[in-house]
Amino acid sequence: MRLRSEQAEDRWEVEALYDLCFAPGREALSSYRLRDGVEKVANLCLVARDELDILGGAIRYWPVTVSGKRVLLLGPIAVHPTRQGEGLGGHLMRESLKKAKASGWKRVLLVGDAPYYNRHGFTRLDGVVMPPPTNPERVLGLALDDGAWDCVVGTVEKLDL
Repeated sequence: MRLRSEQAEDRWEVEALYDLCFAPGREALSSYRLRDGVEKVANLCLVARDELDILGGAIRYWPVTVSGKRVLLLGPIAVHPTRQGEGLGGHLMRESLKKAKASGWKRVLLVGDAPYYNRHGFTRLDGVVMPPPTNPERVLGLALDDGAWDCVVGTVEKLDL
């Protein structure tokens, strides 16, 4: 699989992948309210394609703030069911997080399953509140710089770049 930046022509294929991998009504989730009308962080949004140019996975990021601090909201990330179990999701995450750090981002936030994301360095963020009805147990963060989440608490809000 080769990774490259998501291009405008990838949009509908990526959206179809997200529809396939997530429950109907995914856009009703509170994390989508933080994305409405906000441009994604384009240089961090990646797609994975095989040798036949078939989409195997995708990852996107969005800018948000917590207590006035810039934060990356990771997601959605999806791997096509025929490619799951190959480590592609982890590869997309690692490569995009390297790019995020190199671009000057200090902290990343996501809503997800701790057992999976803990393997990639994410931990529960006490005191960081996603808009309801998000389960606080699923609000996870990763510091790209040591201590980047120290004393950062509050409600997650939209940020326009």
